[in-house]
Amino acid sequence: MLDSPRLKSAFLAVRRDPPTVEDLRSTTVTDDPVQRRDLILIERARSGDLDAFNDLVVLYQDQLFALVVRMVPDRDQASDAVQEAFFSAFRNLHRFRGGSVKSWLNRICVNAAMDTQRARKRRPVQPYAELDKEDWQPPAGSDADPEQTALHSERGRVLADALEAITDEQRAAIVLYDVEGYDYAEIAEMTGVSLGTVKSRIHRGRLALRDLLGDRMELFRG
Repeated sequence: MLDSPRLKSAFLAVRRDPPTVEDLRSTTVTDDPVQRRDLILIERARSGDLDAFNDLVVLYQDQLFALVVRMVPDRDQASDAVQEAFFSAFRNLHRFRGGSVKSWLNRICVNAAMDTQRARKRRPVQPYAELDKEDWQPPAGSDADPEQTALHSERGRVLADALEAITDEQRAAIVLYDVEGYDYAEIAEMTGVSLGTVKSRIHRGRLALRDLLGDRMELFRG
């Protein structure tokens, strides 16, 4: 996804085998081996090691794309948002102040996704991108119910329209909380707002969705 010529020109060729934790040595103190690995890579990248930053790209590009594509329904735009987030992270390595590297990257990606949403001029496609693909679930058997298949498709379309109608901030909070499973504190850190604001966005977003879906709730029952 992120090995386009544009990305390669900035970070060289993306390597597919990032180093293992055991191969790394650092004075960084942390009990979490994944966090220790990430901090070491950040330290190396800050010192000018582009391969170290490429390793971070390899480690997190798929996770971040899975997050952003929920917020930016168009897969090409989502991919662009993730690329831009990595460019931003690289440009701002000096601003990293410790803590979770994953959360730091998530926060940058969420901001990039929201910027992309605000800049979009055309109507977005399905927010649940897997619904647009035929291989997201096992092939239907001979006993598949066409009515259930049609119902599932209609649910996706109706929910897509409802999510598109709420604010970008509410949609981001709901996707992060209800779909991705992040807690309030993690969402607050990623979006740069207070816990109260996160809770308010989720609450108001759910109320807005309830109003928007009020006359179609039969689709989501049973």
